[in-house]
Amino acid sequence: MKRVSKKNQLTEGDIKRYTFNFWKIIIGIVALGFLFILSIRLGLFGKLPSFSDLENPKSNLASEVITDDHKVLGTYYVQNRSNVKYSELSPYLVKALVSTEDKRFYDHSGIDYSRTFTVIFHTLTGNKQGGSTITQQLALNLFSDGRQKNFLKRIIQKFQEWVTAVRLERNYTKDEIVTMYFNTVDFGAYNTFGIKSAARTYFNTTPDKLTADQAALLVGMLKGPGAYSPVRFPEKSKTRRNTVLNNMVAANFISAEEASNAKEKPLGLELKIANYGEGLGPYFRAVLKDQIKKEFANLKIVRADGTPYDLDRDGLKIYTTINMSMQQYAEDAQKEWMKQLQSKFSAQWKNRDPFKGDKAKLLISGMKRSDRYRILREEGLNDDEIKKAFNVKVPMNIFTWKGSKDTMMTPMDSIKYNKLMLRNAMMSMEPKTGHIKAWVGGIDFDHFKYDQVKMGTRQVGSTAKPFTYAVAIDNGYSPCYSIPNYQQTYNGWTPRGNAQGGNPITLAKALAYSQNFATAYLVHEVGAAEVAALTKRMGITSDVPNYPSISLGAYEASVFDMVGAYSAFVNQGTWIEPTAILRIEDKNGTPIYDKAPKVVKALNSESAYIIVDMLKKVVSQGTARRIQWKYNLTNPIGGKTGTTNDNSDAWFIGITPELVTGVWTGAEDRGISFDRMEYGQGAAAAMPVFAFFMQKVYKDSNLKYTKGDFEQPQGGLTRVIDCNQYWGGGGSDVEDGSTDSSSKEDPKLKDDRLGF
Repeated sequence: MKRVSKKNQLTEGDIKRYTFNFWKIIIGIVALGFLFILSIRLGLFGKLPSFSDLENPKSNLASEVITDDHKVLGTYYVQNRSNVKYSELSPYLVKALVSTEDKRFYDHSGIDYSRTFTVIFHTLTGNKQGGSTITQQLALNLFSDGRQKNFLKRIIQKFQEWVTAVRLERNYTKDEIVTMYFNTVDFGAYNTFGIKSAARTYFNTTPDKLTADQAALLVGMLKGPGAYSPVRFPEKSKTRRNTVLNNMVAANFISAEEASNAKEKPLGLELKIANYGEGLGPYFRAVLKDQIKKEFANLKIVRADGTPYDLDRDGLKIYTTINMSMQQYAEDAQKEWMKQLQSKFSAQWKNRDPFKGDKAKLLISGMKRSDRYRILREEGLNDDEIKKAFNVKVPMNIFTWKGSKDTMMTPMDSIKYNKLMLRNAMMSMEPKTGHIKAWVGGIDFDHFKYDQVKMGTRQVGSTAKPFTYAVAIDNGYSPCYSIPNYQQTYNGWTPRGNAQGGNPITLAKALAYSQNFATAYLVHEVGAAEVAALTKRMGITSDVPNYPSISLGAYEASVFDMVGAYSAFVNQGTWIEPTAILRIEDKNGTPIYDKAPKVVKALNSESAYIIVDMLKKVVSQGTARRIQWKYNLTNPIGGKTGTTNDNSDAWFIGITPELVTGVWTGAEDRGISFDRMEYGQGAAAAMPVFAFFMQKVYKDSNLKYTKGDFEQPQGGLTRVIDCNQYWGGGGSDVEDGSTDSSSKEDPKLKDDRLGF
């Protein structure tokens, strides 16, 4: 019998000592683990999000420009990301996500310990798998800059994710966590962040309308947006989509039959790649962004921490006065007319050189304003070398009314091409509120980014004339008063024109026929300084000098200012600042800015109404008659055409009781224009855009714009404006500008004389 050495026998004391040491080690490991977790929680290995951060997680969230009919006109973003609510998610999205990324999502509290230990085992055996729960992935998306490459740093980051995930679960419901996850995920290409952006980019739809196969494809992309891109790798994307559908069946979220039907479908992509100029109102959005930045800076509107708001990252909600339908109608009206007008303009210059002689300098100035010239200059090329480079063909993308076109063209030829492309701008607003409803700053934002509604100014031509007549009316003149209508010289100034409508001519008829001779006489009578002062009171912000020629529009103004000024006539002499912003809210819905427009009583109410009545005669009897007979707009409408020298600028400002709309048409340079007034005058080149727009507006019953007449001032009129009453029905005499000595009653005139 073999004897056991006493040295190898464990005594009761040894067992107790070993047991004590074992538990010391275990407790020490647990304590170290606790201290490690505590140090992570305290931020010793890197700052963790605070409670405030959890309540208000930071992300590059796009700011939305919202119309008055609660539609998103566009966004400002670094990452094209917009949030959705849980109710705006398709049920298939949630089912696809949970079944594929985190089967026990609704059972754990942020960390799936069973899955974690399984993943560790598989990793040790060489079968690497992902072990992060949806909540952990959300923590990574919200509060870090991506997964660490360094192994040790990744271990620490994983613990940070655990701590943050548990805290997220304590602060948010499961539905809120799923929603936040979908709002933060990156879908790779096309600057697509968040499910709202992804649904629009790949299927041109909204998240709530995603079908099972579409939801499975997008969730499948989350494993690797590049590797499973449906655009670059359609077969891999389809296989991954079908795997997600199988996961949904395994989780009893959908039936096998439903999954089978979904697998049979093609990818069905309908790419809608976002870019800044895409969609409606790009010019408006660009100007609006700049305006908001200036307003915030002036008013010192900042975040709670004192830093400036960032429109590209802070997810602001910008509520505007723009109406989505009216914006669409405005852009459609422009396109409909300008396609026709451009064909006539191009035909005029088809076999002619518009850049001969002095006009060659237009090409040189165009060259020197280009980015290409600046780059070549920075590379050290001199002017001769640059000119040579500008005459070498290179690939170009040019604007046409049939869409953008790729071609080979010299940079100099592209300058010529663009300078022969007519531009157009329009704005429409409600005169009684100042609310801007439509804004079209140019013909194509991608190719011609300069806004011509507010940023650009052009000579206004005869659209300036109502200001002179308003001063006269406000000083006691009657619209029936007759004035000379022949060419005269005033202190060396001799205006050009004709004597259409006869000589003498009534004020009403002179404005209707846009007569230069009569208007020049009138400004000489009432004073250029008075006209300039009224023009400024009515909102014209550009320079209006005290020269008689301002009566004929010899100054520049913007469409924005001119529409605002004419609105004062309709609004009984009260100018209301044109307004595009209603209010701005932060991403949590807290108001941070609202707009109170300026209001100025610029003109006597009765005088303003009389001008409106005279502007109606421009449409019924004068230069804008085709609105009625050609475009069948026979309801009460007023307006004024404007045409500058050599047909360089064509204008039309149209007024109705509820809308005032301004339109400008011209080339980039005033030296390039129509050679015939038949095509280049305001009635021909600008007014049709107004007419097409109003036709569409009146056809849309949802807009509720009526066809009623303009309201008289409260208490009615104290002056007679129907000239027939002065001649006992002899209206025809007034119409041809003659006078009748047998009149029953003279008009109430400044100097009590019927004639001059």
